[in-house]
Amino acid sequence: MSEKDDDVLATAQGQMRLSERLMAELPGFRGYKQKEIRRESDRLIRNHLAMKLTVARTNFKTIFQKMADNRQLDVLTDMDRLSAKFDRVIEKVTHSSYGYSGFFDVVKIQEAALDRMTNFDNQLIDQVNSIANEVDAFKAEISKQNFANVRDRVQNLTDTLETFDETLGKREEVMMGAVS
Repeated sequence: MSEKDDDVLATAQGQMRLSERLMAELPGFRGYKQKEIRRESDRLIRNHLAMKLTVARTNFKTIFQKMADNRQLDVLTDMDRLSAKFDRVIEKVTHSSYGYSGFFDVVKIQEAALDRMTNFDNQLIDQVNSIANEVDAFKAEISKQNFANVRDRVQNLTDTLETFDETLGKREEVMMGAVS
């Protein structure tokens, strides 16, 4: 597991109540509780991704508005498409499957598979950070009334968001490859 994985998992484990810690020592329950903690970590990672993308989308919509206000009409159609893609990707992240099945579920996902999913999700975090950084740089340019690179910025953001969307689509494959 990576350092990021350890941090999220350690935080979740550190927040266990005394009764949970005692029960975690019981044979059989420990593995169950570890999976619950990993599931919560998975949910936290996905919530983080959705939050960062939502902030990036909000900043992008601010850029979009400034472009419309400044009559930069030649790129508004592409920006509208990109805005819609942001919406779809955020919905996909928000509603993606948990990386874990419950104790009594028929389909079980093993611990090593959960670790692979967490590593995969960390790649997604890096990609979302890249998207957010691109939007921030774009917003800074537009704030300075610099419209020279708008078309390139929109294309780069579109490509980066599409790459993230493709990677997110592979999340199901990672999860399914982890099923025993």
